[in-house]
Amino acid sequence: MRSRHPSVLVVVLSAAGIAVSLMQTLIVPVIPELPRMLSVGAADASWAITATLLTAAVATPVFGRFGDMYGPRRMLIVSALGLTAGSLVCALSSTLVPFVLGRGLQGLGMAIIPLGIAVLRAAMPPERVGSATGTMSSSLGVGGALGLPLSAIIAQHYHWHALFWLATGLGVTALVLFVTLVPAVPPVSTGRFDPLGTVLLAAGLVLLLLPISKGAVWGWTDRLTLSLLAASLVTFGLFAAWQLAIPSPIVDLRTTLRAPVLLTNLSSICMGFSLFALSLIAPQILELPAATGYGLGQSLTSTGLWLAPGGLAMMMCASASAVLAARRGPKFTLVLGSAIIALGYLVGPWLIGSAALIGLLNVILSIGVGFGFAALPTLINAAVPITETAAANGINALARSLGTSLSSAVMGAIMAAMVVVVPGIDGAVPSQAAFQVAMYVAGTVALLGALLAALMPDPVAALRA
Repeated sequence: MRSRHPSVLVVVLSAAGIAVSLMQTLIVPVIPELPRMLSVGAADASWAITATLLTAAVATPVFGRFGDMYGPRRMLIVSALGLTAGSLVCALSSTLVPFVLGRGLQGLGMAIIPLGIAVLRAAMPPERVGSATGTMSSSLGVGGALGLPLSAIIAQHYHWHALFWLATGLGVTALVLFVTLVPAVPPVSTGRFDPLGTVLLAAGLVLLLLPISKGAVWGWTDRLTLSLLAASLVTFGLFAAWQLAIPSPIVDLRTTLRAPVLLTNLSSICMGFSLFALSLIAPQILELPAATGYGLGQSLTSTGLWLAPGGLAMMMCASASAVLAARRGPKFTLVLGSAIIALGYLVGPWLIGSAALIGLLNVILSIGVGFGFAALPTLINAAVPITETAAANGINALARSLGTSLSSAVMGAIMAAMVVVVPGIDGAVPSQAAFQVAMYVAGTVALLGALLAALMPDPVAALRA
């Protein structure tokens, strides 16, 4: 079903993707204040972050599969309803339990990205599918880059509830646009719902991501952490056996394990890792007091403004990536993007001496992410049949989220292990060496992503095999 207004459709879905990513980053400036805001301890307040991670991880692949089975527009509306309801609950909450519930509902909005890609693949003219899906995929990074300065300004000048009233407005807007402007693409899969597979997938993801996100608090060698990780392996083993045994699985493992799809998803993990690393490194360097000798003493608002150009650079790269992919192929574009990220991180330790240089580093890394993110859905779509578009892109979005979760855990461990005590500053702060090591680790991961992408076979040939 072709859209009569393809350009409008791209704008609507990409704007919704940016709104979803904004929702994820809006809370970043107030994370240190969450215990005070909710009148709880730091460990309990961290559930406000973990809840969104867990629901997004489960909803993204499951809603993607439902989109193939029941139509992506219907699931887009469900996702927007969850995002809106969760934002409204957070806007009205001042205690932990309802706030965590709202944050969990917000995580349902992450499924908008793969569902939007499925709509674009079905409704756009064939010659425009690559650029359209690339723009939609890049919206996740663009929203994240633009969300930090916007949320910083709001948090510094208004009550923190304003952040979630903004998210509520974005959710309502997305819902209205989905109902009025997104065409009703018919289902492309005739498969049946797999309730056991859905439960096993959800359980496996929760058992995996919970210790990753809480390991720093519980202890990485704590019995609970290790037990949950072991339980996740067992659960995923049962899930895989069940998926291979039934005719209509929630995740088609035979397709997912094909080299083009598998390597694309592994590269996505690396890219998600690299993207999130800078969001943890750059703001800390910018905001640490100058008394440390390496901190730049910037305000919350100034930090956001220094990092804002990265979002604009990423947005411009989405269009350039489509042109480059048409000439050299999406595989080349993904390798190039990963290589740019790696180069940026490896020279990063020499670019942290001033706010302007950190802004430049952020732009370099954003260019790499823009090229890489734009290539991912093209590679996935070329390697899977149209009946699995939303589900396969849901798994890819999940891979990126897994990368960000791993990045948070690794970067947090580095920052906690390498600290210094500075006179006049309460508590220990990450040392300059910690930031340098973190950049080298992120650069190494980006190089791994480039290598995985370079090993990728032609996805079209693999699909025909």
